[in-house]
Amino acid sequence: MSASYKIAQAADLLGVSDDTVRRWVDQGVLSVTDASPAEIPGDALARHAIALAKSAEDPTGVRSSARNRFTGLVTNVVMDTVAAQVEIQAGPHRVVSLMTSEAVRELGLEVGSLAVAVVKATTVIVETPR
Repeated sequence: MSASYKIAQAADLLGVSDDTVRRWVDQGVLSVTDASPAEIPGDALARHAIALAKSAEDPTGVRSSARNRFTGLVTNVVMDTVAAQVEIQAGPHRVVSLMTSEAVRELGLEVGSLAVAVVKATTVIVETPR
């Protein structure tokens, strides 16, 4: 049996409101199962999540081997004379980067700046609910 999600669960996973998911269902953007109350099939939700992610434009225009790129807004910068911590909110994802204070200044990073967090890792841990 394939996974399906209640409207509220789908909204949380997509980072939108319940009403937005209901509108997408009404518009035929998202399909629903025959369950009562309505549920969104997991495969349909996954396709829509991919489509939403592609709609966030990467303002850098650079080509990269890193596939994990999170476009968002800088929400916090903590900086001392040598090191800095920069937080980016990219949709529902909070990404924290540690870098030099010099890099923060060169990039002009400040709260409200548009930025792209690029993650390239050899280890990615995947978990599923019990």
